[in-house]
Amino acid sequence: MGTYNPAPYQLDLNQWPHIVCPPPGPKSKALHERCCTYFKGLSGQVKLFPVAFEEGSGCTLTDVDGNRYIDFSSGIYVTTLGHCHPKISAAVQEYAGKLMNCHDFTTEIKTRLVEKMAQCLPGDLKGYQFYDCGTAAVEAGMRVCRAVTGKHEFVSCFYDFHGKTSAAVSLAHIRSAVYGPTRVPGSHMVPRPNPYRPHWTKPDGTIDTDKYIEFYTEYLDRATANQVAAFVVEPIQGWGGSVMPPDDFFPKLRQLCDDHGILLFADEVLTSMGRTGKILCLEHWGVQPDVVTLGKGFGNGFPVTAVAVREKYMESFESISASSSYGGNPMASAAALACFEVIEEEGLLDHAAELEEIFTRRMAAWKDRFRMVGDVRCKGCLMGVELVKDKATKEPFDKAGTLVYQKAFRKGLAWIPAGHILRMSPPIIMPNEVAHKAMDIIEEALGETERELLG
Repeated sequence: MGTYNPAPYQLDLNQWPHIVCPPPGPKSKALHERCCTYFKGLSGQVKLFPVAFEEGSGCTLTDVDGNRYIDFSSGIYVTTLGHCHPKISAAVQEYAGKLMNCHDFTTEIKTRLVEKMAQCLPGDLKGYQFYDCGTAAVEAGMRVCRAVTGKHEFVSCFYDFHGKTSAAVSLAHIRSAVYGPTRVPGSHMVPRPNPYRPHWTKPDGTIDTDKYIEFYTEYLDRATANQVAAFVVEPIQGWGGSVMPPDDFFPKLRQLCDDHGILLFADEVLTSMGRTGKILCLEHWGVQPDVVTLGKGFGNGFPVTAVAVREKYMESFESISASSSYGGNPMASAAALACFEVIEEEGLLDHAAELEEIFTRRMAAWKDRFRMVGDVRCKGCLMGVELVKDKATKEPFDKAGTLVYQKAFRKGLAWIPAGHILRMSPPIIMPNEVAHKAMDIIEEALGETERELLG
């Protein structure tokens, strides 16, 4: 395992960030208008701040007007190892000029990737298949669970997010008429422990994880057809606002699944590949999933995702029509293998833990300083700040969230909005000094917004 060296990623903080014209600038506006003549269905973050980016390097982005930003989004949790990492770019370029696609025929680079995964993934996760997006991996994982158990029902959690195809949407919170008037039959949702907004608490006011497990037990008995194949869950909720579980939740959930003959399916598309300081987030709690999905940082921007299953279940891939047109193509395999190697060679898991200490200290101070900061949470380089109108009532403060997001972006911080919850996912290569600079920008935006809205 290597040791982190900040030198390749260091910035002159007198030059980064650097705003030459108020963003979004005239070139961004013109290019965005041209594109939107034909391109529709943009994300909320683009609608709130429609800049047009031109290039990225390490933990920085530059827009078409020449404005330079610190990246605190990683392309929404994707470029975990920074933009255009030389080793990853070179790996993709090699196979772009050598062999782009040969369906699912064996290649040396794919073989090296699966061997590396067998070394790096915890426990006995030894069976793999590859896809080109997180949703496809989640759907394939669901098919694996059906094949292993012979059952068809799934349980997931309120505010989780698992994708946008019909079965994946049925596991999630999204409501839209285009997905149909009902969820896919056999889809069940239950509350999950949120320490800041718990459903059940102990007499001392702390969250009561046992009550959640008791509810799940009764729900399985009374609300399902006793055909539950898997409990599907994000280790840390992304779309839901970087919500961290209590430390005892996943060990207890693992036991519940074992007691009822249910597979534990961890959707780690967002949380894997060092984002939280581990290859898999569930490693923080010593829990072994039966099925896991990897994505986003798995290819650091190249569209490649994976399903991994325990060795005893790997033959189930044979019965689910597991192959895909783009999954595991040589370029994708090269990108994913390079990501594993970069994490090892540069000591980035340890550095993500070091950044967690910085972020946790800074955000804890915000909670004390600002009236509208109700809760802060951090695991590795995955963070959330929840803004409220009143700390006693915890009423969400959406307007504050929008203003803080826009003010920080104008100061040169590219990041993620989520209503009243500010979401942050900086690259795990970020030097400590740059991390402090980014937090300074958010702190300024919080102060300006609080004075504007609360006086």
